Amino acid sequence: MKRVAALFLVLLLTVALSLPAAASVPGELLIWSDSERAPVLTEVARNFVAEYGIPVKIQELPFGDIRDNLAIVAPTGEGPDIIVGAHDWLGQLVTDGLIEPIDIEDPSLFLQSGLDAFTWGGKYYGIPYAIESIGLFYNKDLVGEDGIGSFEELVELYHAELAPKGIYGLVLPQPDPYHTFPFFSMLGGYVFGTDEEGVLNPLDVGLANAGAVEGFEFFERLLDEGVIARATPYDTMMSLFQNGQAATMMTGPWAFGDVRAAGVNYGFTQIPSYKGQYGKPFLGAQGFMISAFSENKMLANIFLNEFVATKETMLAIYEGDPRPTAFLPAAEIINEDPDMRGVMEAAAEATPMPAIPAMNSVWTAWSDAIELVINQQSAPKDAIENAVEIIVQTIKDSM
Repeated sequence: MKRVAALFLVLLLTVALSLPAAASVPGELLIWSDSERAPVLTEVARNFVAEYGIPVKIQELPFGDIRDNLAIVAPTGEGPDIIVGAHDWLGQLVTDGLIEPIDIEDPSLFLQSGLDAFTWGGKYYGIPYAIESIGLFYNKDLVGEDGIGSFEELVELYHAELAPKGIYGLVLPQPDPYHTFPFFSMLGGYVFGTDEEGVLNPLDVGLANAGAVEGFEFFERLLDEGVIARATPYDTMMSLFQNGQAATMMTGPWAFGDVRAAGVNYGFTQIPSYKGQYGKPFLGAQGFMISAFSENKMLANIFLNEFVATKETMLAIYEGDPRPTAFLPAAEIINEDPDMRGVMEAAAEATPMPAIPAMNSVWTAWSDAIELVINQQSAPKDAIENAVEIIVQTIKDSM
């Protein structure tokens, strides 16, 4: 009888998966997922059906379409109970009233920066499953097995051993605010501050505060001393590191394949410190969110807390799409891989990419300021102060 019952439950789920999924219906869960996560969620759903006898529908959508489709259909009563999405959707989804706060039963199971990415106004709006940030690749043959712990150490090594051999100390894509942000953040710079309720304030731009300017001036010093190569597009950066012409490289885990293919004896770790403060790169996170229009919010919370937030599920998600996990019990296993351990170290120091539309107004002026400094056409303080004025005015004009 147990086998018959199990087969019936599997059939029930399979039928549910094949039906057109249009709207949240009381007593059954509808999940919008991309194709990478759908197979894992199908197995998780089978366990949920077996325990609760509640049908689950998984509807696959292209990852980039999930947010836009939710905004269109949810207010009309259509759409899912749960979505898979990115943390930088939060600004639009929360302010438009499209997603619901989640009661995470045990936040200590998650990397704090991953939780921070899905926090808005002091409330959790997502259960993170994957995180990503840039870090430091280092050539062990040039800097040693342990890598570089501080920028002061890198400067000393450059002048003593690397410069005489014509080897750069560091390469990173330029002019690129995303990769250069750790220089602004390590002494206290930030993109947007928060108001008293913990919500990002688009008119509080901290890219030209005292710490940000000092960090930017340090970046200029490294350029002037030759520690950092000037004006390096991504491909140029990669070539320099692959060919042993740069001792370290600042970029993200997407570069592992190219570095391995070149046969570099490398390591990967967090951004070095300066004056005892670590550079804080941007963090990207992906997770599960609950629609504010769900007819099954309690069931959705149970599904996420008891069936998704488990070591088995998080490891299965990782195996299907190897991105470092934000779930610490799974990270203990994944971190046996030194590359993943390095990404976790980098992500632990990272700050979530601001999840508000105003971020779109930041990149151009910021990039222009960096380019002026790289080309020796402006002092860092003047360049970034002017950029912030442009950013703030652009944001005001869009309000």
